[in-house]
Amino acid sequence: MKKNAHLFVILLFTFFGHSVYGENPYLGHWALTIPGGGPGWLGVEEADGQLKASLLWGGGSVKPVSSVRLDGDRLVITRAQVQHGGVDKGKQITETITATRSGDRLKLVTVKSKRDGKEFGRTEFAGKLTTLPPQPDLSKVKFGEPIALLNAKDLTGWKALNPNAALGWSVKDGVLSNRTNHESGKRKAHTNIRTEQEFEDFNLTLETRTLKNSNSGIYLRGIYEVQVFESYGRPPSPHNMGAIYSRITPAVAAEKPIGQWQTMDITLVDRHVTVVLNGRKIIDNQPVLGCTGGALWSDPDRPGPIYLQGNHSDIDFRNMLLRPVVK
Repeated sequence: MKKNAHLFVILLFTFFGHSVYGENPYLGHWALTIPGGGPGWLGVEEADGQLKASLLWGGGSVKPVSSVRLDGDRLVITRAQVQHGGVDKGKQITETITATRSGDRLKLVTVKSKRDGKEFGRTEFAGKLTTLPPQPDLSKVKFGEPIALLNAKDLTGWKALNPNAALGWSVKDGVLSNRTNHESGKRKAHTNIRTEQEFEDFNLTLETRTLKNSNSGIYLRGIYEVQVFESYGRPPSPHNMGAIYSRITPAVAAEKPIGQWQTMDITLVDRHVTVVLNGRKIIDNQPVLGCTGGALWSDPDRPGPIYLQGNHSDIDFRNMLLRPVVK
């Protein structure tokens, strides 16, 4: 009887699917590996009785989806898009993503459809449930000896993320600079750079100087972008200086005018981040729910490099010191 009863329970859970994980098995944060192998993220929540979802698809920002619903034991997401290439360039299409959960994993299928209902681009990809650690008590965190990430002479310790793109990075008089303009007046594709070393949790201090139309970023562990942007005089935004790009808005605007050196003090511990810009705390030990656009991967538990965005515009850095957390 005991064996039969145990089998009955297993069959019951299998049949009703949701029972194993709770009323809605898809609530939470999911690290995605999207078609082509790039990083993505899915966040599903229920607020005021309504199911909501946000999606990060490789680059850009975290954006809400058009609709999300449960269909039996599956999660169905739709989003409207504009076709960027091919004969249908500029036309609106609908993408439907269907997810099925098994343990802490998602199996997802995406398919696109045109206005006439014709489907195309069917692709399978995968996701993994992530769990956010509790907020750390930073007063109890110990940091090790500082590691100088810049040697003031050259790019030793750094490497290009795209060796086939133009390298605009150089070091002179202790300043790491990225320049994207060329004598021809045409802008070529430029590479981002990353440290050869990889890190877990740490405190990072540095100075940066924005130039005309500067748009760069400092990626922590290679997946969380602290925005570096010429945004002096603008109200706080998740896309302005010191923000965690498209995820966390600074509490106050603390930028300096263009051309002035600005200080950054960034602490990442247990997936919670603190940012002090020019002596003012603009993000205070807040959780980062997932990777940001342009991440190297989506796994939040994996150590990673410091990587600097250089494919957009000119920017300067100096005095970059990292102190790893001692565990």
